[in-house]
Amino acid sequence: MSSAARVLFVSLLLVLTAAPVACAADGWSVAPSGGGRPSFYAEGAPGTALQDTVSVTNRSGRAVTVRLSGSGVPVTFAESRVRVPARTRADVPFTVSARGDRSGEIVARDQDGRTAAVAVRLRVGGPALSALTVEHVAVHGDRITYNLVNRGTTTLVPSLAVHADGLFGPVLDRPSRTLPLRLAPGRRLQLSEPWPDRPALDAVDVRLTVTAAGGAHDSAGASTRFVPWGAVLGVAGAVAAGGALSAVRRRRRRKPDEAPEPPLTEVELTGAVT
Repeated sequence: MSSAARVLFVSLLLVLTAAPVACAADGWSVAPSGGGRPSFYAEGAPGTALQDTVSVTNRSGRAVTVRLSGSGVPVTFAESRVRVPARTRADVPFTVSARGDRSGEIVARDQDGRTAAVAVRLRVGGPALSALTVEHVAVHGDRITYNLVNRGTTTLVPSLAVHADGLFGPVLDRPSRTLPLRLAPGRRLQLSEPWPDRPALDAVDVRLTVTAAGGAHDSAGASTRFVPWGAVLGVAGAVAAGGALSAVRRRRRRKPDEAPEPPLTEVELTGAVT
């Protein structure tokens, strides 16, 4: 591992002295590289890219192709698809992002669907930070859409309050309530708030306020106008039709033998006296 990787990889601990490996049925196995570790354990500051290597060992007499993936942890492999010849070992570097305390697995699956897995545990060091933001607030029809983003290092259970003011006063006032979700560090969720009884005709300012344990707090808003375009277009069409009907009726009231009025001619007086 390079010196830069050692700086990023704050702590890789030995959990047990014996190192059992995860084996598939046809003679290949997957384990932390280097031996002596039954699982991966990494600790680092929030946002740190932690690095390690997983080994795929093929003890059988034929080549095996294995796909690697992460379950429960954000893992990026140098190669996610590895072909391991007979009686050969392949070492695959990978990185994980320290976004909170997590447990998961690195899973290997061969071309026949057989799997093997190694446990991974991540721990984020440093002080706990509770922070979140509400972003991209907008009104679409009868729903208010928005994004919630966890900007801290702890998992949050946010609460949401919704308020809206129209031209003549408040039109929506929902007190803070706990949302049925858990927002992990670094995670972004796109959510919506139903508003079935929104005004039919008004100009409205909407504001969302989110809070969570540890002092997390943020507020954001959006402005919109509600116009009943169907009714407006219907009235405009009726007015246009009424005008056309009136013109037809005026033409019909004219007598058949009545000559049309001659057009008015503008005459300029020059001041001559006769």
